[in-house]
Amino acid sequence: MKMKLAQLFIILISIFSMNANAQENKAPLKVGVIGLTHTHVHWIFGSEPRGEIEIVGIVEPNTELAKQYAEQYKFSLQKVYPTMQEMFDAVKPEAVTAFGTIYEHLEVVEAAAPLGIHVMVEKPLAVSRKHALRMQELAEKHKIHLLTNYETTWYPTTHKAYELAKEENTIGGIRKIMVHDGHKGPKRIGVNEEFLEWLTDPVQNGGGAEIDFGCYGVNILTWFMDGKRPNSVTAITQQLQPDNNPKVNDESIILLQYDSTVAVIQGSWNWPIGRKDMEIYGTEGVVYADNRNTLRVRISKGYDGFDEQVMKLEERTTPYDDPFALFAAVVKNEVVLEEYDLNALGNNMIVVEILDAVKKSAEQNKTIFLK
Repeated sequence: MKMKLAQLFIILISIFSMNANAQENKAPLKVGVIGLTHTHVHWIFGSEPRGEIEIVGIVEPNTELAKQYAEQYKFSLQKVYPTMQEMFDAVKPEAVTAFGTIYEHLEVVEAAAPLGIHVMVEKPLAVSRKHALRMQELAEKHKIHLLTNYETTWYPTTHKAYELAKEENTIGGIRKIMVHDGHKGPKRIGVNEEFLEWLTDPVQNGGGAEIDFGCYGVNILTWFMDGKRPNSVTAITQQLQPDNNPKVNDESIILLQYDSTVAVIQGSWNWPIGRKDMEIYGTEGVVYADNRNTLRVRISKGYDGFDEQVMKLEERTTPYDDPFALFAAVVKNEVVLEEYDLNALGNNMIVVEILDAVKKSAEQNKTIFLK
């Protein structure tokens, strides 16, 4: 009888523990927002009402900028702190998102990682491989998740293209991938002053259009290639809008050469019409990811004929439809990222390595071979 009571007690304790863990996982992730100068920050304010995260504090020393966001999103200025340490001490966030300059990403990780606070940064991960290596070291030492957010990660077409080309072999062996990203340029599309100031600064942003938009294609290629580095990187960069972008290049063409695949990545602030699209060419056909929701597949017939299928894709399911929902799921161990997933640290370390080679290739006017 005593044994049965003891077993029953253990079972009840296990049930209570499971219920407590379930309730903890249902609670929104407590997130701090570091910086408001990156206008992608609108994304997290728009995401919060979904319920996966709760913004518990904001770090922004520019009080006028903080007031603008407070008025727009109806939060109290008491949530805003001048420094990370003051915010950490006051509200104890479980995770933070970085919406300042790319150069400041390292500073965020240096402050958050030793406290066990997980970090998500906007693309790219870092301004240089030196910064990235330090960030990786801190993340691994303190066992935190360090994710990078790209808009194209949330496009249903990005994932359908991967599924068709990589997993289902719909178009045969992949031979060429072309990725096009960009718009008319930060000043011409009217980004706010706080964002424009650092986005067109070679130190704070790490470069110009080759960084801001070249990183998208490099991220996707690294995913498609299962983390394999290209054998070589060749890049052309140019400044076509000196009045608007006096310190940085606004045009870039990046060539990546793999064993059996080549890639052409065009990251530009000179597109007359904004775009984020890609083409994947196989031995038997082509996948066109035209935009977020429209995808076409053409299967070759004869010399220049083809059968075409057009797909209109629905948004992906939770948490794969939103960066902050996924961030919360990863922190709560509900989702485990593969090493070279689009958001994963392994992928984005390679992205920064390739972007460093892009800058070196353009500066030296030669192909860079990766070791």
